[in-house]
Amino acid sequence: MKTHMSDKDGKKPLGVGGSGRSGQVKQSFSHGRTKSVVVETKRKRVVAKPGGGASQPADKAKTPLTARVAGDPSKRPAGISDAEMERRLKALAAAKAREAEDNERRAAEEKAREEERERRRAEIEAKAREEREREEARKAKAEEEARAAREAEEAKARQKEEPKRDARAKPAAAAKPATPDQAAIEAAAARAETKGVSNTQRKPDRERNDRDNRNKTTRDDNRRSGKLSLNQALNGEGGRQRSMAAMKRKQEKARQQAIGGGQRAEKQVRDVQLPDTIVVSELANRMAERAADVVKSLMKMGMMVSMNQAIDSDTAELVIEEFGHRAVRVSDADVEQVIDSVQDKDEDLQSRPPIITIMGHVDHGKTSLLDAIRKANVVSGEAGGITQHIGAYQVQAESGAVLTFLDTPGHAAFTSMRARGANVTDIVVLVVAADDAVMPQTIEAINHAKAAKVPMIVAINKVDKPTADVQKVRTALLQHEVVVEQMSGDVQDVEVSAKTGHGLDALLEAIALQAEILELKANPGRAAQGAVIEAQLDVGRGPVATVLVQHGTLRRGDIFVVGEQWGKVRALINDQGERVEEAGPSVPVEVLGLNGTPEAGDVLNVVETEAQAREIAEFRTQQSKDKRAAAGASITLDQMLAKAKADQTVAELPVVVKADVQGSAEAIVQALEKVGNDEVRVRVLHYGVGAITESDIGLAEASQAPVIGFNVRANAPARNSANQKGVEIRYYSVIYDLVDDIRAAASGLLSAEVRENFIGYAEIREVFKVTGVGKVAGCLVTEGIARRSAGVRLLRDNVVIHEGTLKTLKRFKDEVKEVQSGQECGMAFENYDDIRPGDVIEIFEREEVERTL
Repeated sequence: MKTHMSDKDGKKPLGVGGSGRSGQVKQSFSHGRTKSVVVETKRKRVVAKPGGGASQPADKAKTPLTARVAGDPSKRPAGISDAEMERRLKALAAAKAREAEDNERRAAEEKAREEERERRRAEIEAKAREEREREEARKAKAEEEARAAREAEEAKARQKEEPKRDARAKPAAAAKPATPDQAAIEAAAARAETKGVSNTQRKPDRERNDRDNRNKTTRDDNRRSGKLSLNQALNGEGGRQRSMAAMKRKQEKARQQAIGGGQRAEKQVRDVQLPDTIVVSELANRMAERAADVVKSLMKMGMMVSMNQAIDSDTAELVIEEFGHRAVRVSDADVEQVIDSVQDKDEDLQSRPPIITIMGHVDHGKTSLLDAIRKANVVSGEAGGITQHIGAYQVQAESGAVLTFLDTPGHAAFTSMRARGANVTDIVVLVVAADDAVMPQTIEAINHAKAAKVPMIVAINKVDKPTADVQKVRTALLQHEVVVEQMSGDVQDVEVSAKTGHGLDALLEAIALQAEILELKANPGRAAQGAVIEAQLDVGRGPVATVLVQHGTLRRGDIFVVGEQWGKVRALINDQGERVEEAGPSVPVEVLGLNGTPEAGDVLNVVETEAQAREIAEFRTQQSKDKRAAAGASITLDQMLAKAKADQTVAELPVVVKADVQGSAEAIVQALEKVGNDEVRVRVLHYGVGAITESDIGLAEASQAPVIGFNVRANAPARNSANQKGVEIRYYSVIYDLVDDIRAAASGLLSAEVRENFIGYAEIREVFKVTGVGKVAGCLVTEGIARRSAGVRLLRDNVVIHEGTLKTLKRFKDEVKEVQSGQECGMAFENYDDIRPGDVIEIFEREEVERTL
């Protein structure tokens, strides 16, 4: 509803008039309530059908016209076809739509006009209000001026009364501060005029300020009024109150003062466990002191640290002593005390089988020799006939003695594997081919055996070959301080042939003899301890570790920790592939049930509880992280910048490596790191164990690197991802091929070597000036051939004064490609004119030669 205003403002009165008709409607509500409202009805244009009135029954009006006319042929005008009728009905629908649009537009315009009227009215009211305020301000100013003038006249009159001046001096002095001077009066009037605020309008402000001050005073009183009652809380009285905890503290303090006269409680001295490093907040917690106090104490010592920073144990100990507590030094490494080696009693020790590692150069017949001893055929199943994994087997000799053999690879890449084999073994069998003598990996195996301080037996293999020279092998070994018994030394040597079986009994007898001398014993009754020979990630079985038990007995269900991993023995599988319940000393078994793949060479220890195993594994993981972080942090900024500068000129070939076992992955990484020189190098982005996954493909794509799979394959999602992203996956089963291919790829990154080939010399006989060309040299080719495409140097007194290319090479005014020796020709240089008779032109060609690593 719109309100009516009087005509006195000079404004047009508003009402419910307008284009429509006004009327009253009675609204009915529930419980018999009614309400009368004024409504405005607008006329609607009704499109009536020919012959039909505007007022039709409601049910007919609700039915669409198309349906009514189409459904009832009698209503259709005579001679109108269906198509014509359809066209007319469409035109009628379009007219209705246009009418609806017009109505909407008119309503919007009416609304806009109404808003404009409201805005104008508000502007007029604001102007009138301002005018009134200005008028009031003028009146107030006039009154002030009149009063000031009156007071000034009175003052003059008083000054004229000389006799009464002394008598009136005191009242005048009292009245003077209350009398404002003319400048102050004008300033007050100007302020009133500027702000448009009368004195009557300032009065509410003063009242509001007084009220606020009263409220503040009341609130302050209420804050100190004691406990908050339930009524006060519900009624919202009292504003911001003290908390219940504060009130309780206050009451407790008052009670303590009443009982003990306010003496302080005795400080409790605590034993504070102090590791190598500790965070300030944790130190405060252990001392039961406020962290802020600890930070303050450290600041007094000159250490600006926050409560979330770590401090070393020495500083922490000083803080603990300052607060009056006792520091108890502990180390994070204390968690590993549970796996400390147990001293075995002599009565508990029992004989154990010897562990024999077979070592030697590649293709000297190590695996074939072991196959002959085991009466098995491992070689035929190996890729390329070479061993690339470390294998562990148990063999029962004819005498009944049990021997444990480790078969190591002979390839140069597997240094770390051979080192691991030497570290866990009792006896090293050094296999040397009689037709090949001592080779690089033979020397390496000798060094490993010496470093591990284990006895050695030399097996001279392939003695059945016509080219075999056993004596040459024995002599060659002397150079490396291996003196065999035949040469009056203490190292046993046996001539064997893995192919014919010759000398195998003698070899086993020599091993048994050496084992007897060593008197190998172990305690099978203690908690197991062993070494991881190899580890891999197996599809379906998860992480699998080949473990050689050294002490105690490993049983199914044992909880163990191995390196940074831990687990519970789910299954034990021996070298024959059979499941066993336990494995005693010197027995190699595959262990299932790890939570991750350990590193080859890690030590396995059985612990009592799962919590202990988890804690030790977490501590070791954190320790290795800290070590890596410390290694990175030790590099100074200068070193980092120098390295970055040096690396700018080095081309890198990034690769992602996935292998079937941990040892192979390590060997491949070590081999690839050796590929390269000062200009190019191979960078292993990531290496791991197990099938190639989508994450490997994502990493390779980001660095535009190939993925190398060694005895593993990519799973289906990884293959699809590689096809989409264009990542190359290369599979290998022989490490030679892998290293050769990577070396070839890295060679492709080397910049080609540019070589110059001199193809001819020409002597300048005469110099001509040709319009549009410049100076042209008339030359005689004295040696070789002159080519248009070749590079040239201009020599004057055997000194090079210009190097460039030919602009033109002519013979008898014809442009030619080349000129033979002994013929004359015309030459012009590109962008160079300083040529003289007697100069020599040297003609050469550059060719790029690919370099290899």
